[in-house]
Amino acid sequence: MKIKKMMVAWGLVLSSFAVPSWAGNTVESKQVLINLGGHDVPVVAGGLYDRFRSNPPLSAIAAEAPDVDLSWFKGLRKEKVDIGFESYSPNFYYKNSKITAVFTADIGRLRELMPEKILKEVQPLQVWPGRGVVALTAYSYQYCDNDSYNEISLSIVTNKPGKSSFGPFTLLGQSSSGDFWGFVLKLPVNTELARVRGVVGYNLPKWLTGIEYQESDQAVSFVLNDSETGKVDFVLEGKKLSDLSHKAEVVKSSFTNLDKQGQLTYGYALSRQLGYAASTNAESVDLKLSDGSFSAYLKSLKLGKMLKYEYVPKFQSALYAPKPLTELLK
Repeated sequence: MKIKKMMVAWGLVLSSFAVPSWAGNTVESKQVLINLGGHDVPVVAGGLYDRFRSNPPLSAIAAEAPDVDLSWFKGLRKEKVDIGFESYSPNFYYKNSKITAVFTADIGRLRELMPEKILKEVQPLQVWPGRGVVALTAYSYQYCDNDSYNEISLSIVTNKPGKSSFGPFTLLGQSSSGDFWGFVLKLPVNTELARVRGVVGYNLPKWLTGIEYQESDQAVSFVLNDSETGKVDFVLEGKKLSDLSHKAEVVKSSFTNLDKQGQLTYGYALSRQLGYAASTNAESVDLKLSDGSFSAYLKSLKLGKMLKYEYVPKFQSALYAPKPLTELLK
């Protein structure tokens, strides 16, 4: 009970500093507690989640954020779902940005980190002998159904369930088709609402910690704090690439997982990229590690060559609730 109260208090502290308005300005907001799957969760009083519980009418979004193009969301239909609490799928993310660095990593270590049950369905892609691939992505969700928050994802790139893996050819195929598959290793967030929804609803490895988004004329960076010490764990910085494409493009990112009963599931997100550029120049991204716990985890992967850096300053997304993997394999 003491740990639970401490988590709620920590969530209140982080949320008060980590909730920017839809316009991108950080503000201190009043918090209210709601019950979500048996957890007391602090949310922004009068915010989207407080008022609409993942199902705001697009007219409300249009009134609050008139500069956001909502045309894509009008073609997507929400459904009520039970994911440990009542929610709606997909979850909408209206205004966001992200950077991704794709590295090679020790494939033996990657296999060790994946549950045996999942390894029977998917494998880490081996791009050359002994080397797999991981993607480190930092997100700034500036305006979404869950209010706003920052998140960092570390995922192993895998083949699609039911499909053979042909190593680098599979990786190239996923990249060209915009249909990516992976297994999520780490997913820290900086609001308790995002943590509880991710853990209870999606069984994802989320925890609450400080994640600060910073921006300059030349670069964007995400500073992750160690949840135990409060010190800086690592910094992921990416250059603002100049050759942006503004042609809207939808990509799909899917993940294989286990639910709380140990059954195989899969989930996915559709992302509408409205500003996108990529580089294979290693100088485009800088990952500064420390002696923090996440940094130690990354070091254990024996990260090697950076294969690709993606700079996406503007995108929208729809995250779908997980389903049994058997439905996909049919």
